[in-house]
Amino acid sequence: MKVTLFIFTMFMSSILFSQNEGDKIPYYEIPDYSESYTAGTVAARQIDGLGFRFYWASEGLTEKDLAFKPNDSVRTTGETIDHIYDLSKIIVNATLKKPNSRGEEDHLTIEAKRKQTLINLKRAADILRVSEDLSQFKIIFGEREIPFWNNINGPIADAIWHSGQIASFRRTTGNPINPNISHFNGTVKK
Repeated sequence: MKVTLFIFTMFMSSILFSQNEGDKIPYYEIPDYSESYTAGTVAARQIDGLGFRFYWASEGLTEKDLAFKPNDSVRTTGETIDHIYDLSKIIVNATLKKPNSRGEEDHLTIEAKRKQTLINLKRAADILRVSEDLSQFKIIFGEREIPFWNNINGPIADAIWHSGQIASFRRTTGNPINPNISHFNGTVKK
């Protein structure tokens, strides 16, 4: 029942996003920054930065890129995308105040996982952007509730780290990220 409910929720989330944003995947560029600095706007901006970096690190990957790993003790780029997808679910579930399920495996293509990762990040950032009290957004594993602080140094920071790893790996395979993106500004040079 929980698996069915989770799949239905994610399906409805995708439909709602599609109805509101068309088929556009978020984070081609970072959204405009907030007028004020609050805990929520700063946390949202951190996730926006992650979304932008992941968008461009994972844009236009080839099968060669997805299979690459520098040695046997490291995940492939495809496995790293799977991991970032899982991290995005933890991030968004905290903002939705939903528990995380261990051991659930989604049978999505890499492109579908990429898109859903970006949707998850945008949804979490949008919730945080209008929130004043981040202490309400706990990471929930069963009966265990972990404070939002751990989301910052855990899943969010980890996903940023791994996005850089994807960018590095694709450079190694001869498919570097778009040279027209500006990480500093969160824009694409025209």
